[in-house]
Amino acid sequence: MARLAFLWKVVAVGALSAGSAGAQLDGSMVSLEHPAIAYPTAPLTNPIDELQQRLERGAAELAFDPRPGIGYLPALLRELGVPVESQLLVYSKTSFQQRLITPERPRALYFNDTVALGAVQAGVIEIAVQDAVQGAVFYTLETTDNVPRLQRQGACLGCHYSHATLGVPGFFARSVPTAVDGRTLPWLGNATVSHATPLVERWGGWYVTGDVGANIHLGNALIQDNRATELPPLDPVVPEDLRELFPADYLTPYSDAVAHLVFDHQLVMMNILTRVGWDFRVALAEGRGLDTLSRTIDEAVEYLLFAGEVRLEPVRGTSGFAEAFSKLGPNDDRGRSLRQLQLNGRLMRYPLSYLIYSSAFDGLPAEARDAMYRRLWEVLSSAEPGARYSHLSAADRAAIVEILIDTKPDLPQYFRPLTAAAR
Repeated sequence: MARLAFLWKVVAVGALSAGSAGAQLDGSMVSLEHPAIAYPTAPLTNPIDELQQRLERGAAELAFDPRPGIGYLPALLRELGVPVESQLLVYSKTSFQQRLITPERPRALYFNDTVALGAVQAGVIEIAVQDAVQGAVFYTLETTDNVPRLQRQGACLGCHYSHATLGVPGFFARSVPTAVDGRTLPWLGNATVSHATPLVERWGGWYVTGDVGANIHLGNALIQDNRATELPPLDPVVPEDLRELFPADYLTPYSDAVAHLVFDHQLVMMNILTRVGWDFRVALAEGRGLDTLSRTIDEAVEYLLFAGEVRLEPVRGTSGFAEAFSKLGPNDDRGRSLRQLQLNGRLMRYPLSYLIYSSAFDGLPAEARDAMYRRLWEVLSSAEPGARYSHLSAADRAAIVEILIDTKPDLPQYFRPLTAAAR
C-alpha cells in the first residue's frame, strides 16, 4: 500500500521518553516514537487515508467547483458524509493559514464524528481525522484544479500535539477575544473549550448564529481597540444568519450555535479516547500493571457522562444542524437515541456521549474498552453514584442503560436493565 509523504516538523515540548510512566489525562506527553505507538509510521485506519487510496485506484473522484475559494470542498464533504449544516466560521487569525483569515474572510469549519475540515479562501483545505488507533492525523488538499491529493502533514502537530490536546495528537478549539482586523487579544481571555467551559468564556473569535437566549458569550465580538485592557459589554443576541455579511461566499450563511455546542464537547472526547488507548498500549508494552490507569479511566468516564457540564439557558439553531444530527441515531426500540439534543439546562437529553459508537472507542485495546465499560456500569447502576454524577437522575441512568443494550452490539453481558428496585 502506497504511503503518503509525511513532512515532520514537530514541536514536542516535554515529550516523555519511551520508558516513562503512564500519565493521567491532564498530565505529560506521550511519546510519538514509543514502539507501542509509532505515530509516524504505523498503518492508518481512517476515512481520509481510505479515500486517498480509492482516488489512486480510480475508485473515487472529486468534482471541482470553479467558484473562488470552493474548489473540491463540496465534493469532499459529500464523500466523507460531513453535513454542510455543521459549518462554523472562525475569524480570529489562528491555524497555519492565519495570514488569510480576517473577519471579512473567516475560515469555514465543517465536521462529523470523525473528521473536521477547515477551508480558507485562497488557501488550502485543512483536514483533521480521528484515526481509529492513532488519534488525530492531519492532511491538506489544494483547492486548485489539479489532480486531487490528500497529503498527510506533520507540521500541524506543532499546535495539535500539546497539553491542550491531552498529550496526544488531537483536536482543540480556542476562544480568544479578537480585534476588528482578526488579531487575537489573549490578555483579555484565552480558553481551550470543552463542555465544562462557561459560555461567557466561549466562542471568542467565532461567528455564532441562531438563538442563544440569555447565554452571555464572546462570539461575534469584534473589539475596536486592539490595546484594550478589558472586555467591552457583551451582547448575548446573535443573528439568525450571516447573509448580510457573506451573501454568496460560503456554502451556507450559518455558524450555528448548536453545532458550536456539539463541537465543543466532541473535540475533547476524541482526545480522551486517544489518550486512554495510548496509555493502555504503552502500559501493556512495558508490562506495567493496568491498575495504575484507574484514574485515567475514571476521568474518561466522567467526561463521557458529561460530568461538570455547564448549565445552558435555552439554545436554538437555525442551520438545520440540530435536526440532521439528531436523526443519525442509532435508536433503541423506543425511538430514543444518545444524539437527542435537549438544549435547555444541558446539551443532550440522555447525557452519555454519542462517541461511544465511534471507531476510536471500538478501536481501544480490549483491556481499555473493558475498563471503560466496567466503570460506566459502576456509575450507571449505582443508586448513589456520587456528587460528580449528581446531574444523572435515576431516570437518566435507566434510559442510558436501556439505549446501550439496544444499540451497542459489543456491550458486556453484565449490563442489564435497571429495575425500579435498582434505581
